[in-house]
Amino acid sequence: MQTLTAKDLTLGYGEDIIIDDLNITIPKGEITVLIGGNGCGKSTLLRSLARLLKPKSGDVVLDGEHIAKMGTKDVAKKLSILPQGPVTPEGLSVMELVKQGRHPYRGFLKQWSNDDENAVNNALEATNMMEFKDRSVDSLSGGQRQRAWIAMTLAQETDTILLDEPTTYLDMTHQIDVLDLLFELNEKDGRTIVMVLHDLNLACRYAHHIVAIRDKQVFAQGKPEEIVTCKLVHEVFQMKCDVTFDPMFGTPMCIPHGRGRCIYANGAGASQSAIN
Repeated sequence: MQTLTAKDLTLGYGEDIIIDDLNITIPKGEITVLIGGNGCGKSTLLRSLARLLKPKSGDVVLDGEHIAKMGTKDVAKKLSILPQGPVTPEGLSVMELVKQGRHPYRGFLKQWSNDDENAVNNALEATNMMEFKDRSVDSLSGGQRQRAWIAMTLAQETDTILLDEPTTYLDMTHQIDVLDLLFELNEKDGRTIVMVLHDLNLACRYAHHIVAIRDKQVFAQGKPEEIVTCKLVHEVFQMKCDVTFDPMFGTPMCIPHGRGRCIYANGAGASQSAIN
């Protein structure tokens, strides 16, 4: 199982600094969710962790090696990323898309192997997409399409998967469907999953570890039940709220309001005013 760490990381575009001197270690074998306001640098950080964005300074270290010095295929055998809103070439079938995940293992003269075939079939089975393997990706529903893309990342057979807002543009049913799938992949295979989510309540429900980004830095990180409070929501999202507990899972649940009152609640029903 790989370790993934950012050391003294500064990221930006042109003269604009988005992330400044950030340090973070992604817990192995857990689901980590990056949260924060729009434009805070969540997606920028994710892209840098996947070596899609060159840091202005600092390093990303994957399994003890500086990722910038690793070969492209070597990185792709250890870490896969699903960007936000990926575009599929018109007419591409689900099977053809999932086969793209085997690219890091393919050479110019290398024949398609049993290992490749097994990896693709296993990915289709894990995502319940086998029955759609001959369908064109652009004919699928939003949830099915997202599962097809996740199948492609699974075919890559990496221990670590990064996903940028995997539930964007999906209705509530398909959001839960996709997040349940990722949760099962973590539970069954022990894969390290890092994703950006906008829905704080879903982040709390599915994450083992949450990283809140604000002012170009890590504002807070830890287990949802330890760090997600009214104060954090107010500081990170500039929103006042009540924080109670999800009655089904016991995870923190944020209830926004605009009356200037904020309540911490615990399982026993106790509460206290936090922000006036």
